Order: sequence, then C-alpha cells, then structure tokens
Amino acid sequence: MKFELSKWGKRIFCLILLLYNSSDVWATGLDERINDAFMPVALAWENFVFTPIRVASFSIPIVLIVLVLGALFFSVRFSFINIRLFHKSIAIVRGKYDDLEGGSKIQEDVQGTIKDESVGEVNHFQALATAVSGTVGLGNIAMVAVAISLGGPGATFWMILAGILGMSTKFVECTLGVKYRDVNQEGIVFGGPMYYLSRGCAEIGWTKLGKILSIVFAVLCVGASFGGGNAFQSNQACAQIVSSFGISGNSSGTILGLIIAVLVGIVIIGGIKRIAKVTEKVVPLMAVLYVLSALFIICMNYRLIDDAFSLIISEAFTPRASISGGAIGVMIQGFRRSAFSNEAGAGSAAIAHSAVNTRYPASEGLVALLEPFIDTVIICTMTALVIIMFNMNDVFVYGNVVNDEALLIATGERIGGVNLTSMAFDAAIPGFSYILSIAVVLFAFSTILSWSYYGQQAWMYLFGRSNRSSLVFKIIFLLFTVLGAAITLEAVIKFSDAMILALVFPNMIGLLLLHNKVRDELSKYIPLLRKKNA
Repeated sequence: MKFELSKWGKRIFCLILLLYNSSDVWATGLDERINDAFMPVALAWENFVFTPIRVASFSIPIVLIVLVLGALFFSVRFSFINIRLFHKSIAIVRGKYDDLEGGSKIQEDVQGTIKDESVGEVNHFQALATAVSGTVGLGNIAMVAVAISLGGPGATFWMILAGILGMSTKFVECTLGVKYRDVNQEGIVFGGPMYYLSRGCAEIGWTKLGKILSIVFAVLCVGASFGGGNAFQSNQACAQIVSSFGISGNSSGTILGLIIAVLVGIVIIGGIKRIAKVTEKVVPLMAVLYVLSALFIICMNYRLIDDAFSLIISEAFTPRASISGGAIGVMIQGFRRSAFSNEAGAGSAAIAHSAVNTRYPASEGLVALLEPFIDTVIICTMTALVIIMFNMNDVFVYGNVVNDEALLIATGERIGGVNLTSMAFDAAIPGFSYILSIAVVLFAFSTILSWSYYGQQAWMYLFGRSNRSSLVFKIIFLLFTVLGAAITLEAVIKFSDAMILALVFPNMIGLLLLHNKVRDELSKYIPLLRKKNA
C-alpha cells in the first residue's frame, strides 16, 4: 500500500501552512526563537558525544580516538587494503569482474521512494553512485570551510589522512552490510549496521550485546538523519540562497526551509518519483561542474599550488598562534570534519551498499573503499586549496572565530561554512555564487533524500515495517527540515556533528568484533580475482 499525496501529503502540508500562517508564527524573530530553544539541546548533546580524555596536556574527544585508532587497526589488519587493492576496486566498478557476480535480483527501492523500477539489478557502479551521492555535497563545500576557519590550512592534512585511513573502515562495514542483509518475500532489501550488529554478534556468541548495539545504532541513525542528513543540509542551502540573492527578513530561513520541506515531502510522502529521477541526473552534473570549477581556479593560480601545500603540511604540525589547541586542535578539526564528510566508521554507507546484487560481500567492500578517496582525498582537498589560495592575502584570520564563524578583517563581517566557500569561488569566478547556490540546493536536496532512506531503514528496524510507522518518521523528518533552516550554523553544526559521530560507538564495537568475518569473505573473493587474471 502506498500513501498517496492526495490523502496524506495535502493534510500534512495544509497543517504546516495553517500553523505557519498564524499570527504568532509570522511574528518578528521566529528564527531567533527557534534557535534559542534548540541551542541548549545542541550544546548538551555535543558535550556528551565529545566527552574528552586527557592525553599529556591535551583533551581529545573519545569518539575521535575510537574512529582514528579503529581505522588504523583495520588498515593494518587487512595489510593496507586501502592502498594494496585500490586498483582492483576501480576494476570492479568498471565491470571487469562482473562475470564473477550473480544471484537473485534485488529490489532497488524501499517503498518506492528513490528509484522508478520496482524490481531491478543494482550493480557495483550504481551502488557506489548512490552512496557517494549521500556523502558528496555540503560536507565537501561547507564543512571544509569550517575546518579551515577553525583549524587553519593544516586541518586539510589531517582530513586527507583521515580519508585514506577511512577507506579501510568503509571496506569492513560495507562488506558486513552485504553479508548480513535481509531480503523479504517481496524482494525489498533491509540492511546496514542494525542487521550486522544483531546477526553477526549472534553468530559469535554475543547475542545480547549485538541486540543492544543494533538498537543503539538505530536510534542514533534516526537522530543523524534528522541532524547531519537533514537539518544541516537545509541550513546551508538556505544560507547560500539568502547570501547570494540578498534575501532579508527575520523569518526568511523558516520560509525557505518550509519550501524545501514541501519539495522533499512530495517525494518521500507522496511517492512521486519524477523529481527524484530528475535530481539523480542533475546532481552529478552539478558535482562535475563544481569539481571542474575548482580545478579551473587551482590551475589559474598554479603558482600558488606549492605555497598552499606548504601551508597545509607545515601548519598541520606547527599551526599559527591564533589556532586554538595547537597541533592537536588542528588534528581534531581535520578528523572531525572528515568523519562528517565521508562518514567512514559511522556505518551509514552500509545501508546503501546492502542493496547491491553480488554473491561476494567483499566485492562490494572493495567498491565502497573508493568513497572516502573520492569524497575527502579529492573533492575536499580541492575545496581546501581554493579557500587557502583565496586567503593568501589574509582576507580573514585562521582561528579568529566567533561562534564557529570566520571573522573577516576587512569588513568585520562574520561568515562561515558555505558562505566562505562561496566567497572564495566568487573571487576567482565572478558570479559563481549564483551557480553555487543552485549546486548547494541540489546537493542538499539529494542528501536529504538519501538520509531519509537511511533514517527510515533504522526507524522501521525499531518500530516495524508498517506503512504507519514509515509515515510517522517522514512527518518528523520534514519538521527537522524546517527546523534546520531556522537555526544558526553554530547550533546545527554542534547537533549534526554529534549525531553523525555518535554512530561510531556502536558501529566500531561491532566492526572490531566481526572483522574476522570480513577476513573470511575476503579470502573467498581474492582467489577468484587472481584466477580471473591468470
């Protein structure tokens, strides 16, 4: 059964519009009141997730220690598979080993929200493209700017390192995602950490622990879909629109957020798939346009490339005095923003990769390790280079921040996130901010749709796979779309960072317990690749 827009969508949107049209909602300062109410929640959650421990004279969040050490462990455990089998990963995506694959067809869609085909084969390239579309976006545009604003050029070095190490983590979690996925009688796939934590741990005698970890992950995944996968996206999309087109008004963020929520709702509530199909075609074009624009700026300033990389390397270890926390502070910013950007260790990508049609889970794990490389090592680095080149004339001071926003020296204006990236691009390509506005909105829209799928999978794991359960999730999800647009960047970053990174705790415990299962799957697949090449 599908919920038609005529029955449910109109009721929901009429209710939202009715509430919004009330005199109290239209009163001046709506965005400020929403932000004031949400900020204490964001601060409390951030403080909890980023609980630090003392190492020498430094305080390092436990979550980052778990993330980095886990990624390092998997890299060593699998003999640096992120580098050793990188070329094999590319070959698998290109279809060189397709004759090794097979099996029953898997339904691509979950209740008709993303794809047009009710039943169809999802090959490796399609699975990679789907997962990358959920990570390549505002994290690459906005979070890189935040990292550099707070941590200086040196944060780029740690972002790249985190991306390279994260490739191994992504391999492990996506291999497990395919191995322990669930396919119902209708051929609908349900997969992700919820399933490999419960089923995998039960196999090795940790049934109760696995059940607890799966429930904790599912709860956090729902929260992450509301935060980083939704609120942050709508926040930065609206910020770019307001900045580029000079929109003013105390409630402008809420109004724009409401428009985005309506568009998202048409897809995820009404089951109308044409918009999603158009977005699937347009967003990759915008991604290519963004990358080509960054390359154009970098090539145009080729004389500054060596200077930019010199700053990235030198300030990774000896940052300037204005950077809070010194080298450790720079490292934390790099790892923190990288984790938000590529989500390696968070487990979200395993949900998307679970739908691939393959006999060998390790094959999809190898494909998945390309994600952090594309997302962080390539795209994030290009964004960072553009911003660093832009600031060679000291337009703003690294680390001189107020409420997570870079303070411009020349005008005294505070900017941050996507606005800083937009300014850097606009300085090299006048008028590019308008193109970036379109790209940001499309990136945000695509990511919101992807995370609605992730969150819905986790929600249905907790509350059942009924249509009613799905509808409740979608209504709450849309409310967070509006909420994200109304609150400040500081509040949404604190909440989003904490929700995404909180997934690391239950997921990493499961990955460490189940890594031998991944080794078994790899040992089955590698000999086939060697035989094929013989």
